[in-house]
Amino acid sequence: MQASPIRIPTVSSDTDWDFCFHLSQQTRILAHQQRDELCPTSGSGESEEDTKAKEKTIDCMSLPIEKLVQSQKKIAQLIKGKMNTQANKELIRCAVLSQIIFGEEHWKCAQALASLAYGYLTLRGLPAQAKKHAESAKNTLLTWKGNTTSDKEKKEIVEALVMLYYTLGVAWLLQNHGREAYVNLQKAERNMMELKELYRGGICGLQVSETDLTIALGRASLAIHRLNLALAYFEKAIGNIIAVKGDRTSDLVSLYQEIAQMEQLRRNHDQAIQYLHQAHSICVSLFTEVSPETAEASALLAKAYAMSGEAQHKDAVEVYFIKSISVYQTTLGPEDCETLTTIEEFCKWLVQNGEKQEAYRLLKSSLKSQVISYGDCSKRVADTFYNMGMICFAKGELRKAIQLLRKCLMIQILLYGSEHSRSRDTKNLLTLLQRASNSSSRWRREAIPGRSNSICKGIQA
Repeated sequence: MQASPIRIPTVSSDTDWDFCFHLSQQTRILAHQQRDELCPTSGSGESEEDTKAKEKTIDCMSLPIEKLVQSQKKIAQLIKGKMNTQANKELIRCAVLSQIIFGEEHWKCAQALASLAYGYLTLRGLPAQAKKHAESAKNTLLTWKGNTTSDKEKKEIVEALVMLYYTLGVAWLLQNHGREAYVNLQKAERNMMELKELYRGGICGLQVSETDLTIALGRASLAIHRLNLALAYFEKAIGNIIAVKGDRTSDLVSLYQEIAQMEQLRRNHDQAIQYLHQAHSICVSLFTEVSPETAEASALLAKAYAMSGEAQHKDAVEVYFIKSISVYQTTLGPEDCETLTTIEEFCKWLVQNGEKQEAYRLLKSSLKSQVISYGDCSKRVADTFYNMGMICFAKGELRKAIQLLRKCLMIQILLYGSEHSRSRDTKNLLTLLQRASNSSSRWRREAIPGRSNSICKGIQA
């Protein structure tokens, strides 16, 4: 099947790249002539005029070939300098030049498209564009793979297929399609095994490493809830990384955190805590105790201890939450989203454990920072007023609770309108509190305490 023409998504309006998308008829003729030169169909019988014409064609095509070589060299330099957008543009240039030189049905053109797809995924984080280019390259590569005669050519094609299926798998995963991701990553794994056989086990310097593929398979397995399989992939990836880089590399941090999440799903809370301690230890040694990375690791540890539900872990929850908040405030500032989110999570835990006064104090102290970060009329500020109001309600401070919930309701009406479910729920709660405030002391004594405890459990997320 013929590969689709290159169609670049409209992610850039740079006119310097217009030539990439509008190939002239003359350029297409040159491409066909060059292919005839690379793959001649007749040996003898050429006239002198034919020979001269082919020599002229080669001269005309020397410029695209030179530019292709230059672009390929430039890509590595740009990626090293973290100039991702420019590197992606060079990948576009390589794909177009490959089409000019080899023709859109040639495997080298498909190889360039697979590299472009991988670039859209890893350099730009654009899974839809990555999938489009990978699908364009797939049929051509599969067709050529079955008809190769050279070992070198087959190795390059199989390597391109590993990259292509990896790109498709991760792109599907980013779009929350676990089943499709897993299927494509399995194909990448099979091609990786074939590549190892072709190289007799010794392969290195691949665009997609075996560890990259193993991690992706672990995440895809987790997405389709095959927890034991995900665990096996993650453990294999950890072993590979330790063998190559040692046990104190930053590459292990995210892996330990992901495998901990999986152990939590399996209700192995002690094992999850152990993995998170390993991640925290690496962060401290690599980034010091006062760093955003260590603050994140501390917050995850605090939540893991809280999820265990064990009474003996209560002190650890407080210690790690306080550490995380303090470091976030020092490194990122009190108005940063991570700081405020961690404070909210800590306050929820405090309320659940009966420490309402401390939760109220933290929420009140963070309110000014929330206004600075999100604005007066924001969901986060409304939620904070709501949570503070519920804490006051649980403590029996009805007048203060009513004042805070009124502020919450005003913001909710501005954000969602008066008929939205959030606004209606807050309004109904306010009506209940106002009635309770005006009722007899006996009604408040017998009815409110029971209701306050049940409502406070539903503190707003």
